[in-house]
Amino acid sequence: MRRSAGTVTQSAINLASLYAELWTSLASLLRSYTAVHGLHNGSQAAIHSTNETITARHGKKSLILTRNDEIVTWTRENGSMGTLELTISGNLRASKNEEAMDLAAERWARELMLGPSGVNSGE
Repeated sequence: MRRSAGTVTQSAINLASLYAELWTSLASLLRSYTAVHGLHNGSQAAIHSTNETITARHGKKSLILTRNDEIVTWTRENGSMGTLELTISGNLRASKNEEAMDLAAERWARELMLGPSGVNSGE
């Protein structure tokens, strides 16, 4: 079956819209999970999002996510970074594993608000 140029263009538009919606959802998940993890001590993370970037900050900790279509680059306050692929099913795929977007957001929020071991970081 041959596809017309219009079909390919429409598919690309639909994918771009899907990735934009998933990106908005990821920002919302980070806001929600950082709020939940800050309840025990009344702290809050600052979350700022645009169409291309999500920045989360709490004390000295930060997470910056940058999106180019389905490719997401993450950078932490210590300079560590990596690349993930946002899938059409709402997962984040690394080279060796795939994680549901909500689980990734919860893990990042926990690390920002409580530290990597889940204990209060005191910030």
